[in-house]
Parts: sequence; C-alpha cells; structure tokens
Amino acid sequence: MLSGVQIICFAASYSVVLLLELSRVVFRSGVRGAVMIGFAVAGLVAHTAFLYTRAVGSPRSPLSSEQDWYLIAAWLLVVVYLYLTWSFPRQSFGAFLLPLVLGLIAAGTFLARSEPFPREPASRVWGMIHGGAVLLATVAVLVGFAAGVMYLWQSRRLKRKLPPRPGLRLPSLEWLARTNRRALVVAVVALVVGVMAGIVLGVLRGATDAARLPWWDPVVLSTLVMLLWLLTAVVLTARMQAARQGRAVAYLTVVSFVFLAVALGAMLLLDTRHGGIQAHDRPVGAARDSHRWPSVGFIQAHGPRPVGLSPVGLSPVGLHPVGPALEGRR
Repeated sequence: MLSGVQIICFAASYSVVLLLELSRVVFRSGVRGAVMIGFAVAGLVAHTAFLYTRAVGSPRSPLSSEQDWYLIAAWLLVVVYLYLTWSFPRQSFGAFLLPLVLGLIAAGTFLARSEPFPREPASRVWGMIHGGAVLLATVAVLVGFAAGVMYLWQSRRLKRKLPPRPGLRLPSLEWLARTNRRALVVAVVALVVGVMAGIVLGVLRGATDAARLPWWDPVVLSTLVMLLWLLTAVVLTARMQAARQGRAVAYLTVVSFVFLAVALGAMLLLDTRHGGIQAHDRPVGAARDSHRWPSVGFIQAHGPRPVGLSPVGLSPVGLHPVGPALEGRR
C-alpha cells in the first residue's frame, strides 16, 4: 500500500492547506483551522510513507539522492509549520512557510536527480553527517527567511499605524526577531559542521585527482560564500544594539535566503562534480540517452568513430548494438 504513494499525493494536500491559509483574508470560518491541520497531517503522513518507501528501496544508501534531500527538507518545514500552527492557531505561518515547502518539492521533482549518490563504506558515516548538517542549515535559513519576511511586513504595518488585515495575523515583532536570531545561529553551526564533514569526506574519497572535488566547484564555492555571509551576519547581529537588531536581522535573513538559492541553483543547474555526477549527466530530456554517445574527451583523444548499422539500429560509437542488445551485454 505504501508503494502506491506518489509525490502528487502530499503536494496536493499541502496546496490545499496553502489555499485555506490564504482564504483567511477573504472570509472567516470556525472549522478552517481543523481542516487545515487535517490536510497538513494527511500530507505529512503520505510524505513520510513516500520517504520510507524510498529508504527501504535502497538499503545500501537510503535517502541519499538529491531528490530525497529536497523532500526531507520539505518534510522538516511541514513539521515546523504544524508545530507553529498548533501552538499559535491564530497566526498565519502557512502563508509564508508552505510556498517554501512546495518550492522544495517542485525542485526535487523536476530538477534534482533521483539516483543515490555513490557511497563507499568508509565514507558513508561522514556523508550522512555532511548531508544532514547541510540539510539542517537549509531548513534554518528557510525558517529565518519566513520569519524575516513576516517581521518586515509587521514592522511596516505598525510604522504606518495600519490596522491588522482581517484573517492575516502575525506574531509580535519580539517573537519574530528572536526566531530570526536563533535561525541564524543554528544555520551557522550546522553549516560549519557540514563543511567540516565535507572536507573529511573529500579526503576519504580524494585519493586520486579524478575523485578529488576542487574548491572552485560551483557547489563548494557557493556554499563557502554562504557560510562566510552567515558568519558575517551573526557577527553584525552580535555587535548591534538590541533596539536596532530586529529589522537588521530580518534583512540579513532575507539576504541569507538569496545566498541559499544561489547555492541550490548551482547544485541543480551548473556543471558540478559534487555528489559524483556532473550536471551534464543528469537524466533531463535528451540527457537520458547520453550514454549512447561518445564523450567530447574521447573524441578529442581518439577521433570520431564511424557510424555503423547494428541488428537493432544505428550506433554512434561504431559497429556495436544499441538499445536492448547493448543492455544485455552489460
């Protein structure tokens, strides 16, 4: 039964919850809160079942693909949303958190690859520490970003002495500022642990030049830049006066989200060796059949081979079969 759960199941549940959250500004309802919690819990259960099925399906390296990473991040954000909604039922956290959840699910579904990262026994533990720490840092930055946007919204309303918008109640500025500061600290600590574990992982795997991940790799470089920015943000926050921290920390967390988006975009869209597979090897569009064509390096070293006919069809690498015949030889 669990194997029948698809991404669309929990994505649809979260979409319904988001629509219900946005309907707060349109009309009042006495049962909306219970319906939102019900749909969110149902989505979380389906989400958990999907991740469990994925983990059982690859026991040697469970939940170690790019897609799994994004879906786990979305799962954690939903847990945060349920906790905040249960604790503060009148506050509109979902309008800010659920778009991030759906964005993570969309990125994991349409951009990230589903194949597990290559794992070796000696590096499996450090890989889990690296991935888990970076995952925690990502969730902390997203929570800080949502709190920062809510702080700026609330601060603007209070500065202009506008009444609260019906159905869109936000926490106090003090609570949001405190959440922002804690999110920054958690993100810095987690990312430092993730980077250190990544260095150890690189040492374990980088016995040869071919396996070594260069520091100028887009993912590595963008992650280091984000870490430097988060450290700078924490130092600036510590040196500010308490009365000026709130708005400044809100802007810092928003900028931190921009750095996070750049880092995630580098992992999904640019040519990177992070994870052991380059971007041009991703199974997107025509790249699914890229194994049938010779690489540029092979052509430069050996020259193009003649195209010949095989029992199955044309083979661009010489007189060799393609399709099912080639798969059988493998």
